[in-house]
Amino acid sequence: MQLIRDWFRRHFDNPQVVGLAVVLLVGFGFFLFFGNMLAPVIAALVLAYLLEGVVRHLERWGMPRILGVTVVFLVFFAGLLLFFFLLIPVLFRQMTQLVDELPKILSASQALLLQLPEQYPQFFSEEQITDLILGIRREAIEFSQRLLTSFSLQSVVVMITLLVYLLLLPFLVFFFLKDKRRLLGWLSRYLPRDRELLVTIWRDVDAQIGNYVRGKFVEILIVWAVTYVTFSLLGLSFAMLLSLAVGLSVIIPYVGAAVITVPVGLIAYFQFGFSSEFAWVMVAYAIIQALDGNVLVPLLFSEVVNLHPVAIIVAILVFGGIWGFWGVFFAIPLATVIQAIMKAWPSSPPDPPPEDEKAGDAA
Repeated sequence: MQLIRDWFRRHFDNPQVVGLAVVLLVGFGFFLFFGNMLAPVIAALVLAYLLEGVVRHLERWGMPRILGVTVVFLVFFAGLLLFFFLLIPVLFRQMTQLVDELPKILSASQALLLQLPEQYPQFFSEEQITDLILGIRREAIEFSQRLLTSFSLQSVVVMITLLVYLLLLPFLVFFFLKDKRRLLGWLSRYLPRDRELLVTIWRDVDAQIGNYVRGKFVEILIVWAVTYVTFSLLGLSFAMLLSLAVGLSVIIPYVGAAVITVPVGLIAYFQFGFSSEFAWVMVAYAIIQALDGNVLVPLLFSEVVNLHPVAIIVAILVFGGIWGFWGVFFAIPLATVIQAIMKAWPSSPPDPPPEDEKAGDAA
């Protein structure tokens, strides 16, 4: 017990450290227990935080804040309408077409697999391939049934959820931007008075997270648009659905690009076979990934995040397991927060030497 008391005395003797710990615990508990319930509010906060950077640029150019907020909000609202009424129907239609094409894909896969015992008898037997085909069929049938059941049971719920987001998000985003100073003033009354440490951490985190999240959105849009144009020009089926998946794959560093290569390659193969069209699709996809990793990412994220790859992967696993998609998306910013806290946390002074050592030194 004395050891625990000494540890708390060394690390929590500073009132600013205690205040920071309380704010972190309350914030984490709030998002953990009320995150699902207040998902529209959290989503609106994230969007308002992203749009705040654009509003600041307009203010620097001499535009009044209320006018800048209005202009940014109108552009955002137009984009939201396009997303809900143009993009979602296209994605839903292509998803339905993909489910309808599954039997043909399975037949082509079966024909391809049945050739393996003839070409590589030393590695594959007919019994192994037959068992594999039966397992793939069973899994595909169960997946299709679960997908259709999910659509039929949850379609009304999904539509209501989308309608709620469409109505609430613009309203919340506008007032978060318009009344930013008033809301921050109200929140500051509930923060500890000794909050210099908290302010220091927030400034460090705000500079990195703001640039990272805005840059990540720009990266998703650029990769999505370029991939969609490329796949459309090459005549690849499900171009919108695949390009969106490729765009979202940049959220997960190192892993996302490798995972999304599998569906892109499979659909290209089942549409074109081993042909020049298939080769062009894969070469174009590889070029997009190379330009994203070697040109776009350094331009958007130069010196923004300085995290080890192991720390990034651990953060993705931990926060993705807690908050799902949003946890994966904000894994690197949250890891940056933890890094900033650890860097700014006051180091405890070394324990004084025992009295006998003092006496020995004096002698």
